Amino acid sequence: MSFRIPNRDARHLWLSSQGLSDTPTGPADPRAIISKLGFVQLDSIQVLSRAHHHILWSRNQNYREPMLNKLLAEDRAVFEHFTHDASVLPIETYPYWRAQFERRKSRMDQKGWFKTALTKVNIDDIKARITDEGALSTEAFDTKIEGPKEMWSRPPHKQVLDYLWYAGELATCYRHNFKKFYNLPERVIPDAQRTEKIDHAEQINWLCTQALDRLGFATSGDIKRFWEAVDTADVKDWMRKTDLIDVEVQTASRQWLPMQAPADIAQRLEQITPPTSRLRILNPFDPVIRDRDRLSRVFGFDYRIEIFVPAAKRQWGYYVYPLLEGDRFVGRLEAKANRKKGEITITQLWSEAGVRWTDARAAKLDAELTRMGRFIGASDIVWGCNRTPKAA
Repeated sequence: MSFRIPNRDARHLWLSSQGLSDTPTGPADPRAIISKLGFVQLDSIQVLSRAHHHILWSRNQNYREPMLNKLLAEDRAVFEHFTHDASVLPIETYPYWRAQFERRKSRMDQKGWFKTALTKVNIDDIKARITDEGALSTEAFDTKIEGPKEMWSRPPHKQVLDYLWYAGELATCYRHNFKKFYNLPERVIPDAQRTEKIDHAEQINWLCTQALDRLGFATSGDIKRFWEAVDTADVKDWMRKTDLIDVEVQTASRQWLPMQAPADIAQRLEQITPPTSRLRILNPFDPVIRDRDRLSRVFGFDYRIEIFVPAAKRQWGYYVYPLLEGDRFVGRLEAKANRKKGEITITQLWSEAGVRWTDARAAKLDAELTRMGRFIGASDIVWGCNRTPKAA
């Protein structure tokens, strides 16, 4: 009979492994947070705070926005590349990330995404300019989009810069106002990580092991989706060859699903403690939220971000924040900040089915909004909707 993990234990283990179990206080150490999580997704949209900053702040509310660029641009303690999206990763991950460089380049070459761009822009010319001039952004080049401008259209030079970045032939040196500056890897990545040689099989083993270590329990799909740097066949092959424990995990709907876990899963479960009862405003790109299937299975919380949904078809809103209290998602919040005015405006608030919106819970939300205001420099909280939430 498989080892069974009740739903509450599954929630506690997942929140603990993702840094959302402890009270988010103490000295800020964003490098340690990124190492614990494995990566932090980058995103350009700033409603309250950009996703990467918000994710780090949720785990330590003494974090401040300039700290991340210092890790990337000055300390070289993290590097930027593509997981399921653009992300920052601990620099010690770099030697194992060559599997992703090779994978992304192979896919681009096979699908021919950049073939047209490569006929208009010479790779050697771009590299020569960066060699001679140092870090450059896309604004240093002047090719134009040909044909109709669509959402994901990019000029040829931008496509080629991305091609070289995906393939590991260029590296992000730093960002300024979220604009990426490219440089040669030998100028960005410390020699110890850049020159370390690890064979491909060991890279795959490391990526799968590290994914499961952070997930705690998983299907092959969960492991694949964690980094999006390993193909399904490689994950399944790794699972067959590795000493894992068969487990059954209870979902929020009380079903038992077969999964696998590290050999020390029993000890891990013995060591976990219930998460803090603090109410948190989480970012839509938070790692606990990002894998929607896992989120629904473990918490019974069905969520999607609607930034690409036409306004008339949105169920919730453009950028809606999940509200986590303890081990339960209790609501959703739509809010926006005006940093110049020093304001956060609440435009909509919902409570989840079965959640009573008590005075104590409302006070917890007020406290979190005040903390968020201190983080982004917005001391005034303006309610543009009823403080009593609508039912989800």
